[in-house]
Amino acid sequence: MSPKKNNIKAFFNALPKNIFSGFVVSLIALPLGLGLAMASDAPPIAGIIAAVVGGIVVSILGGSHVTIVGPGNGLVGVLLVAITTLGLETAYVAIMCSGVLLLLLGFFRMGALADFFPSSAIQGMLAAIGLIILGKQFHIMLAHKISRADTVDYLLEIPFTINDAIHYDNKGLIFAAFAGILSLTIMLFYSKIRNKYLQLIPAPMWIVILSIGFSYYFEYGLHEANPIAPEYMVSGIPSIQKIIADIPTPNFGSIWSFMFWGNVLALTLIASIESLLSIKAVDKLDPEKRRSNVNRDLKALGLATVGSGLLGGLNVVTVIARSSVNVNQGGSNRSSNFFHALFLVLFIAFFSTQLTRIPLPALMAILVYTGYKLASPKVVTQMFSIGKEQLIIFFVTLIVTLKIGLITGIIAGVITTFIIHVFINRHLGAGLFIRNLLKPNVLMYKEHGEKDNYYVSVKHFCSFLNYYKLKKHLDAIPENKDVILDFSLCDFVDDTVLENIHSYQELFAKRDGHFDVIGLDMHDTETKHPFASRRLLPVPNIIKNSLTRRQSTMETLAKNYNLKYSPKKKKEVSFLNSFSFFNTKHINHIYNKLIQKDLTISLFDIEFSEGEFIAKEVVRSTMLHIELDFKIPKFTLDKEGFLEKVSALAGFKDIPIENHDDFSNRFYLLGENETRIAQFFNDDVTHFFESNPYYHVESNGNALLIFEKERLASIKEIKALYDFGKRLKQVIS
Repeated sequence: MSPKKNNIKAFFNALPKNIFSGFVVSLIALPLGLGLAMASDAPPIAGIIAAVVGGIVVSILGGSHVTIVGPGNGLVGVLLVAITTLGLETAYVAIMCSGVLLLLLGFFRMGALADFFPSSAIQGMLAAIGLIILGKQFHIMLAHKISRADTVDYLLEIPFTINDAIHYDNKGLIFAAFAGILSLTIMLFYSKIRNKYLQLIPAPMWIVILSIGFSYYFEYGLHEANPIAPEYMVSGIPSIQKIIADIPTPNFGSIWSFMFWGNVLALTLIASIESLLSIKAVDKLDPEKRRSNVNRDLKALGLATVGSGLLGGLNVVTVIARSSVNVNQGGSNRSSNFFHALFLVLFIAFFSTQLTRIPLPALMAILVYTGYKLASPKVVTQMFSIGKEQLIIFFVTLIVTLKIGLITGIIAGVITTFIIHVFINRHLGAGLFIRNLLKPNVLMYKEHGEKDNYYVSVKHFCSFLNYYKLKKHLDAIPENKDVILDFSLCDFVDDTVLENIHSYQELFAKRDGHFDVIGLDMHDTETKHPFASRRLLPVPNIIKNSLTRRQSTMETLAKNYNLKYSPKKKKEVSFLNSFSFFNTKHINHIYNKLIQKDLTISLFDIEFSEGEFIAKEVVRSTMLHIELDFKIPKFTLDKEGFLEKVSALAGFKDIPIENHDDFSNRFYLLGENETRIAQFFNDDVTHFFESNPYYHVESNGNALLIFEKERLASIKEIKALYDFGKRLKQVIS
């Protein structure tokens, strides 16, 4: 069967699961769509329109696989400002224009946009959005509508609102506040109930079901009117016919104003960042470990946003919470996004009158919970654990966003991060830091061998500003391959880069690949957090009491292999001087030494230099030394390559081994005493080299020096090198 037919068959086989997951997601999308629209001062149906249009368009044209789209939490504050300052009809035009900009971002392949923002600044922006949502909706949740100048004022009013709610005399307000508190309780504790049948209906939908049930209980059970104050009930939901008849007429009157385009840029910025971050997060959840085409997704989201704005809906973005539910319920392709939109249409078509029975405080409780999750104290704790400087970036972004606006806030976060990076690297000089900041500093090549590795070396500086260059190389590597990422020549690596690298490591591990990071032993960190920014020290980090991650792994390796381990820097390296490899090189020191109990085999990291003055290059590598208790001839063995063939023409003759043509063709063997060398390379020794990976092997007559590449080895490579040396010693003995 052809791959295309296989794909079609797999699609139809997975359809029942995707229909079910789409249904479950729609149960969350319905109350959230209504609540987010009302929180933005838009008609309740605007949120549903965004989810329906987005679900249909993105499921057909998008580049992701298990994401769900609709109105986003992060846009509530921006939409609120846009609708308040521009008016509803002009705000719809701003939404359409932001969709056009998203479309252009996709066409110009700007999917890497999110990588230009430091992680702490993004966290600060998201926390500010959370506080904006929480600040305004908390009061409505407790049936206390107020109007204040900005978010900070809304937050400061929370204690007074709680006090007022405790002393309500109005029965309608008491019931409204109780509906809000009960709904918030459900949101907080529902996830703790681990019942597979209850979990089929998500917490927001339980709030809708209980609210409608409460209304019917009073109407038909007690024959009384709903006791909740009418002004705190969801306003009328129009029928599909009325929605079509009332499609808004766009107002282009303010399109040339600075305020209009300021709102358009804010909508585009937040929509793109929220979507790109969500796509990246959902890719990690995908059971099939597929990678989304983010640029194609941006184009689809842009087109969906234009359509949504034209029909009277909000911006369409990729949403993480609903996407997570989709994956958990078995969603496996884009059809679940389509079915979630289809079920929303059915709900509005057949149950729109029932939605007016939902109390407004109940929906706002869902948003209060969402806002709290975005601005949770855990976020501050996490920032502090990464480093004190991350807290500065986080709070600068948060405060500026709250007091001025989202665009100004994220720009302030970027500038603050840059200033901190310059300060951290002040020992190098600000001029050197800035000059190297945007240099093309990434080198990648394929290391051919038994299993092809991809070696990626990063020089100078690696931060959020130039991370896209590294990301471009990493994205080109198949996830089932082995990758060595070397930061040993990098003076500074920031937390944003390390957080993204961690995501790559998880992705490669899930796809049966291997992603190893080396070269950070020479870097200092403020905290032990794996994402803490690192700067290169003039001396190795091993002078500190605590071990680095590489050192800790090597220490564990030593225990598992019954070896001794010493992380200390040792300058006594006379045992290496007699090897011809070091004739023109200066050895600085060895460190991270693994030693066999009988002291005959040792493995270590080594730092040496080639050349002097401006031609001086510092190299770090991992080597194995085998001490022998008998004499062997001096020789050097390498894989035969182009340079070795040229060397042979220049007079450096390759020693042939009789009856082993394959060995002679594949290996380049040098030495002065050809007769003794030929005797040494007997059948056993020759077969050993023919059937094992290539290494540089050198003899000084009393010992062997073995290494693979002139760089630090990964832990996986260290194990292979040690095993190779141990078996080679047995063969030659």
